[in-house]
Amino acid sequence: MGAGREPDGSPRSDEEWERFLSESVAGAADAPKEPSARARDVAKRLRAEPGRGLEGWRSYTPAQPKRRTGWYVVGLLASLVLLVVALAPGRIVDLFAGADSPPLAAETARPDQAPPAEAAQRPTMDEPFRGSPAASWASGAAGITVPKAGAVGWMSAAEVERALARSRDFLVASGLDRGVLRGERPVKAIALINPHQKDVQDLLKTAFRTPSEKNDPLLLFSRFQPSRTHLVGDVVKTRGRLSYRESERGALQVTADVTFVYPVTRVEAGDDEIVRTIVRRELVLNWDDPDKVITKPGTFSIVSYKYDMTNGGCGAPTGYFTPPFGTDRRADEAGTEVDPYDRSVPVGRGEFSGDECGKATRS
Repeated sequence: MGAGREPDGSPRSDEEWERFLSESVAGAADAPKEPSARARDVAKRLRAEPGRGLEGWRSYTPAQPKRRTGWYVVGLLASLVLLVVALAPGRIVDLFAGADSPPLAAETARPDQAPPAEAAQRPTMDEPFRGSPAASWASGAAGITVPKAGAVGWMSAAEVERALARSRDFLVASGLDRGVLRGERPVKAIALINPHQKDVQDLLKTAFRTPSEKNDPLLLFSRFQPSRTHLVGDVVKTRGRLSYRESERGALQVTADVTFVYPVTRVEAGDDEIVRTIVRRELVLNWDDPDKVITKPGTFSIVSYKYDMTNGGCGAPTGYFTPPFGTDRRADEAGTEVDPYDRSVPVGRGEFSGDECGKATRS
C-alpha cells in the first residue's frame, strides 16, 4: 500500500514513494550540519585570542628534522689537514708565512731604504725565489711600473703613452723573452732601436760574434748559455719603473730602472742547486722628433746604458751570464759586497767590466 499522499490529499503510488525517500536521503548528505555546543565553544575561544584563528590550524606545517652533516664535513677537513701536515710540514709553514706577506705595491719612485731581511730559507725547484725579497715582487712585465702619460715636447699625451709602452716592450724583449734568455738573438728588441744610431749599431754587429768589454751583448740583453745553464720555472721576478721628461730638441726622454731576478740551475741531470742571478739595469732612451733628428718612426735612440750584476760570473766576457755553482761560487764571492735587492741607491758600477765582480750579501 502507499505510505503517503499528494498535496491534494490523493494517495501516492509505491514507486513515487520510493523515489521520494531516495531523493531525501541523497540530499541529506549535502545539507549543512548544525555544530555541536562544544564546537561552538572552541571556535568562540579561538576568535577571542589575538593572532589566532581557525585559519592557523589549516596552514600549519610540521617542522622538518635537521640533518646533522656539519660535524662529518669538519671531521673530514681536519683529517685532510693532519695528513698534509704529516706529509709536507714545510709547505704548511710556507703557506701561513706567505699569508702575512702580500705582494708589494708597484714602485713609483726610488725607495728610501733596502728591503727588510728575510728568514734564511733555501730556494727549491718549486719555490726558486724562497728566502729572498723577490718572493713578494711581481712577475715579468707586471713588475715594471709605467707612469701616466702627458704631452711632452713634440708628442701628444697619446703618443707619449705609446712610446712608454714600447719602451717597456724593449725591456721585455731584452730581459724577459724566453728565447733571448736561452741565447737567441734579440730580434724584437733590436727592431725598436734607431737603425741610424751608429755607435749602438756597431755594438750590435760585433757583440754577438766576438764579445768584449766594449761590445758585450750583456750591456743591453740578458742571456744564458743553454748548454751550461737552465732557467728554473717560467717566472722571472722584476721590480722597477719608467719615468720621463722633455729632453733636447723637444725629445721625449724615458729612463728605465729595473731589477731582474733569474733563478737558474746547472744543466746536469740530478743537480738541484739553485743560483739567483740578479741584474739591475738603467737605460736612458730618447724618442726624437723625426723633423729634427734622423730616426726611424717607432724607434728610439739609446742615450746611456749601465747595469749592476751579481751571481752572473766573473772574468772575460763570453756574451752570456755564467752563474757560479758549487766551489766556483766561493771564488766569485771575493769581490766588493753589494745588496742586489737594494734599489734605494743609484746603479753603481756603470758599464760592465769583466774584471769587477760583486759579492751578493743576499741572493
